[in-house]
Amino acid sequence: MTADTMPFHKWFDIVFGLAVMGTVGVLIGVIMGGGLMPVAIVLGLAMGGVIGYLGGRRFLISILIGSVLGGALAWLVAGSDRISVGAGAGAAMGGFLGVQISMLLDVRAARRAQSQSVNLSE
Repeated sequence: MTADTMPFHKWFDIVFGLAVMGTVGVLIGVIMGGGLMPVAIVLGLAMGGVIGYLGGRRFLISILIGSVLGGALAWLVAGSDRISVGAGAGAAMGGFLGVQISMLLDVRAARRAQSQSVNLSE
């Protein structure tokens, strides 16, 4: 698939993945220390590009929501010094919950499709 034939939504997913996972990489780099920040950023950008290319928009949205809620909760509970820790932890929790919810939605859709095919054949 060349750049000329790639649809707009695919480009959007890739850029969205770069933005979300790059931000998570920055947060992880801040927590790990200055020397490892470039490594965390590069890994976050690479993972974000791949996830966006594969179409993981729901996963990226769950990470974004988790990051914002985790940062806000950390700000309310521990103050502004701990926003990056809370945002990083929230992103991890959001990613985990996003994968679990996505799997449950896929199982539900498969059951619904199977029950509809059984009803049509009767």
